[in-house]
Amino acid sequence: MIEQNEGAFDRLLESASALSDDQMREPSLLPGWSRGHVLTHVARNCDGLLNLLTWAETGVETPQYPSVEARTADIEAGAGRSADELTADVGSTAKAFFARARALPEEAWLTKVRMIRGPAFPAWFVLNRRLFEVEVHHADLGANYGPPNWPDWFVSDELYRVTGEYAQDPSCPPAVLNDVNSGRQYFLRASDASATAVTGAGYALLAWLIGRESDGEMSVDPAGPLPDIPSYG
Repeated sequence: MIEQNEGAFDRLLESASALSDDQMREPSLLPGWSRGHVLTHVARNCDGLLNLLTWAETGVETPQYPSVEARTADIEAGAGRSADELTADVGSTAKAFFARARALPEEAWLTKVRMIRGPAFPAWFVLNRRLFEVEVHHADLGANYGPPNWPDWFVSDELYRVTGEYAQDPSCPPAVLNDVNSGRQYFLRASDASATAVTGAGYALLAWLIGRESDGEMSVDPAGPLPDIPSYG
């Protein structure tokens, strides 16, 4: 998983390095955020997940962020920096994260840690969370990388994970998701005769589930709008 993270980061860094100062200040695909906001968030998220690896290694609870307010303030404070500063920040934080991950003792990966929201999980899942952040926010930059560029294995893994989370939400309608690329099916809650079938490329299904747009078309059976699912995250 470390190697997959490094590959995703290299792709992000290549996109970020091609952006000028003016392009960093342009809107990203996330409402209210510039590309500088997105990259600052990626860097601060890396710091936060590094804190969780420290927690796993030492056994001493080390919060991901001091608070939600501090996280927001740090992103706002860093968003207006130059392209070189933003890219360097993303690069240096990733370097520190990968170094700690490679040095982490095997038994530490089983230590339970917790993000600023949500339940505790074993430290090995930090790598999955980091990969999700990098791939999704790379697409959010709107810089020649989008959901169609996500690796197939990433799409499959995340469709299983995200639909599994939705399955626990009683407000989520039953639906069957059909990935035309892989031939796999995924279920939003239990499938029954009333379930809506949504068919499309896996990357389009995943983008829809996590509240992103994609260039992929999806069909719905019975014909109609996409199911009204809760906001992700």
